[in-house]
Amino acid sequence: MFGCKCFYWNRVSDYFLPEPELFSLPAPIREWPEGQGFGTGRICLGEIEVIKITKFESIWSCNFLNDKRNGIIFYKPTGIPDDFYSLGHYCQPNDQPLRGFVLVARDVATHETEVGHLCNMFEEFPALRKPLDYILVWSTDEWSEDNHDGCGYFWLPQPPEGYKAMGHVVTNTPNKPSLEEVRCVRADLTETCEAYSLIFDTDSSIHKFPFRVWNTRPCHRGMLGKGVSVGTFFCSSYLSSEDELSIACLKNGDPTLHAMPNLDQVHALIKNYGPTVFFHPDEIYLPSSVPWFFKNGALLYQKGKSAGEAIDSRGSNLPSGGSNDGEFWIDLPNDDQNNIKYGNIESAELYVHVKPALGGTFTDIVMWIFCPFNGPATIKVGAVNFALNRVGQHVGDWEHFTLRVSNFTGELWSMYFSQHSGGEWVDACNLEFIKGNKAIVYSSKSGHASFAHPGNYIQGSTKLGIGVRNDAAQSNFFVDSSIKYQIVAAEYLGDGIVTEPCWLQFMREWGPTIVYNSRSELEKIISLLPFLIRFSVESIFDKFPVELYGEEGPTGPKEKNNWVGDERD
Repeated sequence: MFGCKCFYWNRVSDYFLPEPELFSLPAPIREWPEGQGFGTGRICLGEIEVIKITKFESIWSCNFLNDKRNGIIFYKPTGIPDDFYSLGHYCQPNDQPLRGFVLVARDVATHETEVGHLCNMFEEFPALRKPLDYILVWSTDEWSEDNHDGCGYFWLPQPPEGYKAMGHVVTNTPNKPSLEEVRCVRADLTETCEAYSLIFDTDSSIHKFPFRVWNTRPCHRGMLGKGVSVGTFFCSSYLSSEDELSIACLKNGDPTLHAMPNLDQVHALIKNYGPTVFFHPDEIYLPSSVPWFFKNGALLYQKGKSAGEAIDSRGSNLPSGGSNDGEFWIDLPNDDQNNIKYGNIESAELYVHVKPALGGTFTDIVMWIFCPFNGPATIKVGAVNFALNRVGQHVGDWEHFTLRVSNFTGELWSMYFSQHSGGEWVDACNLEFIKGNKAIVYSSKSGHASFAHPGNYIQGSTKLGIGVRNDAAQSNFFVDSSIKYQIVAAEYLGDGIVTEPCWLQFMREWGPTIVYNSRSELEKIISLLPFLIRFSVESIFDKFPVELYGEEGPTGPKEKNNWVGDERD
């Protein structure tokens, strides 16, 4: 092991950083009902077939100031089947269980015709080709003139004309990797990717040549996106937001999306992974089913009419389609004795939208939950809490969380927890599980934001302790989504497989526009604070999500950006 200024480098044999433990779900992955390509371990993307590799050999690792919790380990995939080729190496922080993947690929056309003579097109332009050379992107030589043995070297494959590199290659010697180490992919079989989620960053104030490592993902995602994550990383000494990456991701050229689950498999996935949603023990605004909400007094209002119209339990008399034009909205009856706003948890169920993700290599199971009413917010300023009277409250609250399942194996890979206007992805290794492979979702008091763990979360400035409180805890109020659910949409299955309920086509607001000035209530809080922190608090209030102010009525699931697009993170 050789010290290089404030870093410590090691070769594999030194084991300077502890190897992360392998992660597996609490229960074995079950056998799924029969289908086509789902859960078979291989996915055909058109001219390329890919396999997900999760076994690795560590190549090189590093960490700051001998802090073993702040390190990164770089790996190469192992156990690659014959006729398949690596597309790049993998890395992750050392303080997380080893749970990642890289895709390895083979040229379907070349494989299928290898016993005969290839046509001219495949001879001249196969899907996969060796790189012409490698460029050294970065090495520990930038910081130290010590012995190179055991240091890290990062190489970018140089693809032939008309081809793209998919990832970097790491070595612990200054010798260039073999040209057989990876393959490049023909450009028309790729999509652009972007750097996100910075994994590792050196201190640029100390080092002349800082080193940064990011995860990558397709630029165009969502239900219609064709980009496929390869699982490789991007590294650079610099990167501006306008730079195009020197590596790409794969593209799914198979319009049939044959690796997506059929309806029987979807039901099996939900029964196996469906989380239990816990509401706060002090929650008074509980969920209900949509039919219960309609049957117990919700009214449809139309612009220019003073009286509301009763809605039948299926929502068949709601205006269908169109846009959120302000002509119609849903509201509660004008009756103080009506308790519809408090919900009915016995009737509650999750409404499920199933859609392709990352080019059909993953399935997103989006679970929507409905609450008739969203309660007012509580603002935390330091040690003081201010319970607001109206800010944050509105009729008709739609919240969701998303299960992302690998179509290679059917394994739960991660979950998205929506939190007002944002949210976060949480890897499966960081979830809480209540029964087998069923995770827990904690719904925050009054606002119903979703969290992976109990606690008191601040939306605002955690550093200053100023923001909206989101209190999440386990209680006797819960809904088991593995049992109480209804699949409402799965467009990829085709017409007639899933019938969308009438109310899902209501594109207007599920609550009225609120006419009071919500900002005035926040100004009252600011006026009570010491003068020196008023400006800081006011600037944080200005960044609160639009939904908090509640002046516009909330829209239904189909009007949300994530219905077609990817989750916002």
